[in-house]
Amino acid sequence: MNEHDHEEQQPTAAALRASHAARAESAAARAAALSRHVERHGPDHADAVWKAAHAARVAAQALAVLSESAPDPAADSRCARNAAASAAQAAQMGQLVDADSELAALAVQSALKASQAAAVAAGARHLGTDADLNAAADAAEKAAVGAAEGAGWIRPGEDVPRVATGVRSPEVMSMMHL
Repeated sequence: MNEHDHEEQQPTAAALRASHAARAESAAARAAALSRHVERHGPDHADAVWKAAHAARVAAQALAVLSESAPDPAADSRCARNAAASAAQAAQMGQLVDADSELAALAVQSALKASQAAAVAAGARHLGTDADLNAAADAAEKAAVGAAEGAGWIRPGEDVPRVATGVRSPEVMSMMHL
């Protein structure tokens, strides 16, 4: 294999964007569904409702930033990582209002694994370009969706609630490493 053949096997920035965007969109949808779940089932948990709504907003911001920029595997993977981390925070709020049910605990573990896999894929060493790490992050996201469905947080076929991104402050953008 010569150097030219190796370059042809590397995914393009556009192909990597599609992968990162799909993962970010899935995580943002999980966060939005969880926010709605927490709001409906946690009226006695005002703090959890606020945290889940905030997590959904941050995930929506990450998705918006990804869609508004030029393809950049490093930045795109950070957006997917941020959406997954926000969805994991929302999952923890879901577990809280579900009184630590076993299915909720499994869904939180799965959400944390998805967040960790997205973080590894976005890590400084590979910057969102490693096919194996991206595949692992995709698989972890798919598992997190399945676990959220199992916990009753997501209903297949149900419309994803729209989440306003709110104001993107410089502090939030810096925190998201964008």
